Amino acid sequence: MQIWVDADACPVTVKQILFKAAKRTGMAITLVANQPVSVPRVAHITAIQVSPGFDVADNEIVRRLAAGDLVITADIPLAAEVIEKGGAALSPRGEMFSADDIAAKKTMRDFMDTLRASGIHGPGQAALGDKDRQAFANALDRWLAKNPPAPV
Repeated sequence: MQIWVDADACPVTVKQILFKAAKRTGMAITLVANQPVSVPRVAHITAIQVSPGFDVADNEIVRRLAAGDLVITADIPLAAEVIEKGGAALSPRGEMFSADDIAAKKTMRDFMDTLRASGIHGPGQAALGDKDRQAFANALDRWLAKNPPAPV
């Protein structure tokens, strides 16, 4: 069991929370990105750089994902694939995606894409704030408490 991070768009503060949790618990964490990502020199924290391209990092995460793994992502289609494959998906804002709500979230995402394509732009999401960081840290801690890393 391990944590996968959709690292291209993952906020730095979320990565820092993940690194602290990995050091504290020993949980394996792998960041996957299209560009180089720096990670602390800790044996169970790694980074994989994939080639540039649309959804290349997402596809790599899904390919390597095992049932029970956690994926950190704000990408709704990736979260849906993760859930379909038996994994868990957590947004950087601390929202745990579920099989019950992912279809509605995909529909809303597609609707917003259609609006943007037609020239209608909304305000977008607010910057990640302290409440979001706390919500993420709390959700991560709850997941880690239910899914402790295997002894090495």
